Amino acid sequence: MRRFLLWARSASPGHRAEATGALARAFLYSDLSEADRWEAETALTAMLDDPSAIVRRAMAESLAASPDAPRHIMVALAADAPEVAELVLARSPVLIDADLVDAAAIGDDRVQCAIASRAPLSRPVAAALGEIGRRPALVRLARNRGADIGHSTLVRMVERHGDHAPLRETLLARPDLPVDIAQAIAAALARALESFVVGCGWLSPERSGRITREACERTTVALSAQSERDEVGRLVAYLRESQQLTPALMLRAILSGELAFVEAAFCELTEVSPKRVAGFCREPGGHGFRAMFAKAGLPAALRPAFEAALAALRGGTAAARPAGARLSRGVIERALAACSDLPPDQAGRLVALLRRFEVEAAREEARLIADELADEAALDIVMRHAPEILLEGPESPSSMAA
Repeated sequence: MRRFLLWARSASPGHRAEATGALARAFLYSDLSEADRWEAETALTAMLDDPSAIVRRAMAESLAASPDAPRHIMVALAADAPEVAELVLARSPVLIDADLVDAAAIGDDRVQCAIASRAPLSRPVAAALGEIGRRPALVRLARNRGADIGHSTLVRMVERHGDHAPLRETLLARPDLPVDIAQAIAAALARALESFVVGCGWLSPERSGRITREACERTTVALSAQSERDEVGRLVAYLRESQQLTPALMLRAILSGELAFVEAAFCELTEVSPKRVAGFCREPGGHGFRAMFAKAGLPAALRPAFEAALAALRGGTAAARPAGARLSRGVIERALAACSDLPPDQAGRLVALLRRFEVEAAREEARLIADELADEAALDIVMRHAPEILLEGPESPSSMAA
């Protein structure tokens, strides 16, 4: 050890790095006596003070993945320069959660990204990154399938940096992403787009706000349609907490045939059991539904539209029901008819909303029909210009002769 330390005083950084890496590997893998191991560990500890980062990095490369590396050396390397620390923070099994959280709190982007890429990564460390991590680290964390990311951490990631497109894309690519987090990402995207178009002067704040709000509501209903019932309940609870569970959203859900969402919303607003809510919704003209509607705190002027839409969905023909999570023109017409007896001061805004829904449904229906007609036209062209290929196949004599 004395000869090594004496030699290290005059050797070049490259030679010192090579020798230090070899010494670290010998400490881990050679059959050393207890005295020799003590001397090797002491020499490695002394090399922590080497002025050259490449020497300390060579030590980190050799020791990082080993569970037998001396803990005090690993902790020191974890607090070293980023190019040294990242090797240890990304791989060392010796470091505990407290070490990682402390390093994340004081580290730069490289350090935080190294911690975020660890696999496995515990829930407490992921939570710390969710609270203090910068954007590159959060993207790396979202991409890490070996990280145990809790629901509250996902919420904080979206709250803090939901305006960052790479983070949104990475989170949405996770197959286990909860539906309420997906909705929060959609809302963050809507806010970012609204800020952009208003800042550019393309739309007024009022018009931009309406467009982005309705786009977010469409996304919410679509997410609900793709989710299991328990996830719908979680989505509704999140919407209420974030003040997005509006009467307009509930009306859109009914007009789109999303009864699971509507029932979950009534459960959330009234604290009535799901079984009783479902029973009241099956009889929308009954006293039970009216009492539940009032308890939910919804505007009384909306009740006729809710009742008519529910009746259309429960007892109407299949043609009147929406396909997928799309607005149904037939159900909207029933809701509009139910509003005809309302006083003008109550019907004005509601009818205007229903008319916007009607236009949206008509345009969506027209787009679907146009797509079908275009597909039929394309098929007709193929059939008229290449019938021998379709009917005889590629191995037929006529096609081979051609």
